[in-house]
Amino acid sequence: MAIVQTPSPETGKEKKNIFLVACKAVGHFFTNVGKSIGLFFKKLGLSIGRAFKNMYQIFVDGSVGTKLSFFFCGVGNLFHKQFIKGFLFLISQIAFVLFMVLCPEINNTPYGWKALANLALEGNPISQTIFNPPNPPTKIEADDSKLLLLFGLVTIAIIILYFIIWISNIKSSYKSDQDRKAGRKPTTFKQDMASLLDNRFHFLMLTPTAIAALLFTVIPTIFMISIAFTTYNDFDMNAATDIYYKNLFHWNGFTNFIDIFQGNTSLGREISARFFPVLGWTMVWAVFATFTCYFGGILLAVLINKKGIRFKKVFRTIFILTIAIPQFISLLAMRNLLSGQGPVNQILMNLGWIDSAIGFLGLNTTGDNPYIAKFMVILINMWLGIPYTMLMTSGILMNIPADLYEAARVDGASKPKMLFKITFPYIIFVTTPYLISSFVGNINSFNTIFLLTGGGPTVTGGTYKAGETDLLVTWLYKLTIDNQEYNTGAVIGIFTFLITATITLIAYRRSKAYKEEDTFQ
Repeated sequence: MAIVQTPSPETGKEKKNIFLVACKAVGHFFTNVGKSIGLFFKKLGLSIGRAFKNMYQIFVDGSVGTKLSFFFCGVGNLFHKQFIKGFLFLISQIAFVLFMVLCPEINNTPYGWKALANLALEGNPISQTIFNPPNPPTKIEADDSKLLLLFGLVTIAIIILYFIIWISNIKSSYKSDQDRKAGRKPTTFKQDMASLLDNRFHFLMLTPTAIAALLFTVIPTIFMISIAFTTYNDFDMNAATDIYYKNLFHWNGFTNFIDIFQGNTSLGREISARFFPVLGWTMVWAVFATFTCYFGGILLAVLINKKGIRFKKVFRTIFILTIAIPQFISLLAMRNLLSGQGPVNQILMNLGWIDSAIGFLGLNTTGDNPYIAKFMVILINMWLGIPYTMLMTSGILMNIPADLYEAARVDGASKPKMLFKITFPYIIFVTTPYLISSFVGNINSFNTIFLLTGGGPTVTGGTYKAGETDLLVTWLYKLTIDNQEYNTGAVIGIFTFLITATITLIAYRRSKAYKEEDTFQ
C-alpha cells in the first residue's frame, strides 16, 4: 500500500513566506526605481525653473547692453568696450542665422530649418524629372530617410551649441555690469585668455571633449534610439507604385515596442516568443559569468599569496597566459577543440566512451542539448576571466594593512575568521565598482557567445528566432546584420541599455564603496 505524504502546514507556510519576501523585494526594487526617476525629473524641473528665474533677473537688473544681448549677441560686450569678445559673439550669431536660413546641402540633403522640417521623414521616394516647358527639366532626387534623420539631429545639436553661446554672451555682459558696479574695469580679451590658461584651464580642455562627445557619441546614440520608433527595416513598400525602397522609412511611434510584447504581426510573434527566454538567459549568463570569475579569482589570489606557497611567480605567469593571448584566438581555439569533428569528440569516440559526437557548443545545430552549451560557455568564460580578477586581487592583498591581522590574532581570531571578516570584506569594498562594471559588461558580452556558439543550438521554426545561447546583444546583431530589422534591433538595444543602466545606478549607489568611499570598516 502506497503512503502519500502531504506537505506539513509548516512547509506550506515557509513557501508562502519565501514567496511574500520575494514579492516584497521585487516591489521594493521597482519602488526605488520609480522614486529615483521621480527625483531626477523633480531636480530637473527645479533646475530649469531656477535657470529661467536667473535669466529674468539678469534682464531686469542688467544694463541696456545686457538687455540688447538677449536679442543681438555681443552687443553687451561692445557696450563695455570688449570689442574682440563682442565681435566673436556677433559673428557666431550671424553664422548661425545664415546656417538656419540658407540651409546648406550635402548629398542633396539640407541643413538648417529645412532639416528640422525633414524630421517628419516625409521624403520623396523616387528620383524623377519634371518637365515644365519652356523651362528646362527639373530633376528631383530621391530622399534617404537615414540622412534626413541624421541631418535633422545634427541641426538640433548646432542649435544647442548656439544656445550655450547665447547664454555665455548674456552672462559675459552681465559680469561686466557687475564689475562696473563694484568699481572694477571689465576684463579684456587678453585677461580672459590668460584666465583660460590658468584658473579656468579645465574649461578650456573639457569644452572640445564635450563637443566631440556630443557629435560622435550623443548624436549617434540618439540616432539609433530614434530608429526604434520608425519602420526602418530591409525594405519599406510604397503602396502607390508597388515598389520597394530601402532608403525610405517613416515614424510609427511605439509600434515596435508593442510588437515585442504582443506580437501583432507574424514577425512580431516570432520575436516576442523569444524575447523573454533570451532576456532570462542573458541575466542568468551575466550572474554566473560575473560571480564565478569574481570569487574564483579572489580564491585563486588568496591561495597563491598564502604564506608558505612556493613558486608564486610561476603560478601567476601560468594563469596570465590566457590574458597574454588575444581573447578571440583563445575562443576560436576552444571552439575548434570542442566542435563535432574536434579533437575532444574524436578522442572520446576512439576510447569508446561515446557513440556520436557531443554538441558541447551547439554550433548552429538543431537537437543539441542547450544546457550543455550553456554550461560550457560559462566554464570557458571562467578560464578566460578568473586571471583578471586574480591579478587585481593580488595587488589588493598586498595593500591590506597588516595591523588588522595583528589585532585579530591578539583577539584570538582563527585564519578562516580573518579570511571572512577582514580579507573578503576589504577586497569586496575595493572592487565593488569593478564587480558592477563586470556584470554590465557580461550582459553585453558579444565575443564570448558569438565566437564560441554563434548563438546555437538553433531553435526550430521561425526565421528571426534567437538561438538557445543568444544574448540580447548577439540577437540584436543577427536582427540588424543578417535580417536588416534595424528598428527591432534598436528596440532591443534600448531595453538592454535600460536594464544595464538601472542595475548599475541602483547597485552602485547602494554599495558600501559609494556610501563610505573614504573609509573601510
